[in-house]
Amino acid sequence: MTSDVAVSLSVLAGIVALSDATRRLMTRALADTGLSVYAVELVSTFQLCCCTHELKLLAEGGGIEPRLALTFTYLAAVVHGLTFGGATGNPSGALEHAYHARFSGGCALRRIACQFAAAAAARAAVPVIWGVGLSGLHARHKLLGYQCISAIRAPLPKAAAVELACAFAVQTAMTHTRRVEEKYRVHAVAAVIATVVYAGGSVTGAVFNPALAFSTQFPCSGNSFLGSCLVYWLSPLLGMMSSVLLFDKLVPLLVGKSPSLPLPQETKKRA
Repeated sequence: MTSDVAVSLSVLAGIVALSDATRRLMTRALADTGLSVYAVELVSTFQLCCCTHELKLLAEGGGIEPRLALTFTYLAAVVHGLTFGGATGNPSGALEHAYHARFSGGCALRRIACQFAAAAAARAAVPVIWGVGLSGLHARHKLLGYQCISAIRAPLPKAAAVELACAFAVQTAMTHTRRVEEKYRVHAVAAVIATVVYAGGSVTGAVFNPALAFSTQFPCSGNSFLGSCLVYWLSPLLGMMSSVLLFDKLVPLLVGKSPSLPLPQETKKRA
């Protein structure tokens, strides 16, 4: 088990390092084209999905304790937060930024297209990595044909409610830490992510990201495509919208304040 964990951590480190190098290279190469933001979105979402595939495999087949799995989840969230380079890596996040006019609707749609393209690429890439057989865990997974079983372990309404609640919690954390210095903010958001994974992971896997779910959950057997769409696509979107509308519209109304407007510097960041 120890060797499997060491190999998985090495794979994760390699993915992050390669993604970071690619992100920097593409940012410089496309700096004058206006396409660098989409390149960063592609690479960052690919990094997120590949790392999540590896962590999911380690948690399900590596025999590690739940506390250790949560620790890895927290650390991965911190690393992603520090290296993403302005990417959202989440269709719900892109739509939330468009709603607040941080960038245009067209930019949001193009970012979402990049996210799903990266999710599909990661889904195709990880079997190639596992196929090398770097660890016994990878070799066993290869013998099973890279099969996975749906993480939905509850009736669809309950599963949908869990994903909605997870998305609501993470979006709320991101909203209320937006003015915190980045090096502290990533730890706060990562702590919330680890908490919701602990609370909802046994019911749905606590994905709360439509692109990530498309990569890690949709290929799994045990649930219909429409059921997966309800739980992993519609519910996170509704969770994000609920948080945004609650704190942008309802709470200011109840406390007698005007709804918040986008920050001046944010409104200028349109792609």
